[in-house]
Amino acid sequence: MDEKMMKKMADTIRFLAADMIQKANSGHPGAAMGLADIAVVLSHHLKHNPKNPKWLNRDRLVFSGGHATGLIYSLLYLWGYDLTMEDLKQFRQLGSKTPGHPEYGHTPGVEITTGPLGQGVANAVGMAMASRYCANLVNSETAKVIDHTVYCLCGDGDLMEGISYEACAIAGKQQLDNLIMIYDSNRITIEGDTSLAWDEEVKLRFEAQGWKVLETDGHNYRQIDETLELAKKADRPVLIIAHTIIAKGALEMAGDHNSHGAPLGEDLIRRAKEVAGFDPDKTFYVPDDVLIRFRCAVEEGELAEKQWRHLLKQTPYIEQNEALARLENPDFDTIQWPQFEPGSEVATRDSNGKILNAIAKAVPGFFGGSADLAPSNKTELKDMGDFPLGKNLHYGIREHAMGAIGNGIAAYGPLLPFSATFFVFSDYMKPAVRIAALSNLPHFFVWTHDSIGVGEDGPTHQPIEHLSQFRALPNFYTFRPADAGENVACWKIALKMKRPCGFVLSRQKLKTLKDDIAYGSVENGGYLVKKRDNATVTLIASGSEVMLALQSGCHLEKEGIMANVVSVPCFELLCEQSREYIDTIIDPDTKVLAIEAASGNEWYRFADDVLGMTTFGASGKAGDLFEHFGFTIPNVLNRVKALVEA
Repeated sequence: MDEKMMKKMADTIRFLAADMIQKANSGHPGAAMGLADIAVVLSHHLKHNPKNPKWLNRDRLVFSGGHATGLIYSLLYLWGYDLTMEDLKQFRQLGSKTPGHPEYGHTPGVEITTGPLGQGVANAVGMAMASRYCANLVNSETAKVIDHTVYCLCGDGDLMEGISYEACAIAGKQQLDNLIMIYDSNRITIEGDTSLAWDEEVKLRFEAQGWKVLETDGHNYRQIDETLELAKKADRPVLIIAHTIIAKGALEMAGDHNSHGAPLGEDLIRRAKEVAGFDPDKTFYVPDDVLIRFRCAVEEGELAEKQWRHLLKQTPYIEQNEALARLENPDFDTIQWPQFEPGSEVATRDSNGKILNAIAKAVPGFFGGSADLAPSNKTELKDMGDFPLGKNLHYGIREHAMGAIGNGIAAYGPLLPFSATFFVFSDYMKPAVRIAALSNLPHFFVWTHDSIGVGEDGPTHQPIEHLSQFRALPNFYTFRPADAGENVACWKIALKMKRPCGFVLSRQKLKTLKDDIAYGSVENGGYLVKKRDNATVTLIASGSEVMLALQSGCHLEKEGIMANVVSVPCFELLCEQSREYIDTIIDPDTKVLAIEAASGNEWYRFADDVLGMTTFGASGKAGDLFEHFGFTIPNVLNRVKALVEA
């Protein structure tokens, strides 16, 4: 081990990061410079192919501290990913490939979007679980198709966040021996020393959670290397506590909390380069001998992938290769969708349970679980076993970690995870849902108990504003089906889209409607259920309120008011349709009333009036609550008459 060369490599990373941040006049030099030594050693352990960032059997490296982009982009460039020096110079600029925090699908080599601290820790746990799941599907005792490691770099802030405790407890419970987390223990936060707010014994915490804990000097190359070798041989997840100095190499700023999130200044960077033996007049400089050593990752990665693909064609790998092909190329046409008789009464959480089971039986990569609510969410995959040998994940009461772990599973590759809880508890999942939307991850969120129909549990458990919140989230699709049949149609669309979706489902039973549609389809987000000649009113509804709209339409007709009825299972999809389509199902010459047991302000995009919730709910029987809050035929008639007469 040539420690002199390794220091030169680490200093190259440090000064690339410092130059990027200085040029942008924005960024976080501290973590990037403090982790540079670890990054150099880790480079010798990683199995990855910069020319094919999607190779399934690569090691994953998750940067939970996403603010350390100076380090991330420097490494990706040096390793040979599709990132140029010009890209580094455009750090944090509009339209660049090097945004302020890493974005999955935007910068080649970024495994997942990590924004809020702690998300990446749970993402890494999800990737390790995904790897374990895939290995159990395709590996045999003699043929290991999936045999890689998931690494995660995290810091003090990540471990202060509660999500890390949730996620790491799951990793310890599952004994994920393919997960190595390197904790950048520099004992610094933005406000100062971590002791201002945190005195936790991290080693004891992780040992209590079933992890193996190792410690190393984060600036001693030999120690780091030996510790990584030990970690790879462990029979459980490993936490490496790496004692580091924030902004290592930044002279008087080293160890200073002010180095966390601000440029170091041109004068300090010049002096630091001189001390390290670099030319102070050169910026964005990479010595040739340094680049050659980092770029070995290209040749080594291509060789590793070629050898892996060659193995897949050999005995005894043939059977495993076929299993892998089924996993990577799911055939949704083989799903035997459940059938529901018109007129039958089925809660959409119940119909959804049958749908989940049908999908899971046909699609190897479809699996998931609930935050200890499977009996209520109806998400148990019957006779399909428990993770890691089966398809049922048991998250315990850990909604936040569940969401982020599911994101890690979705980002891993060929898998389609679902995560379930009550809709009101989606509040605990919001950061993960937002990252799923930002990253366009095929993660399906199942949220039951969707309205005041929850009943006696009262307002703490009755979601009011939640539909509006998720409908406002870009690149996210919220399905609230009116009945069992519409639920099936929604799932067919969601699987085809392979995008982040939420399914908002009823606790109470809903009557299954007939299949006759007046115009349009569920695929368009909304469709005309009932069309009447000479209509002067259009009633729009979703979920359980569609039946109320249909019944109210019949009563209005008896009073001489013709009303069309529109079901909108997916508001976001409807908004994407052409003006012509929207005008066909929502006649612009009619007065429009939207009906939904939620706050529903977004409906004013299409409606003249909204019958929704303007307060929190209450505790009582579901039927009494719907009547109390005005979701009745008489109240709908009064609202329509007021509209017509206005």
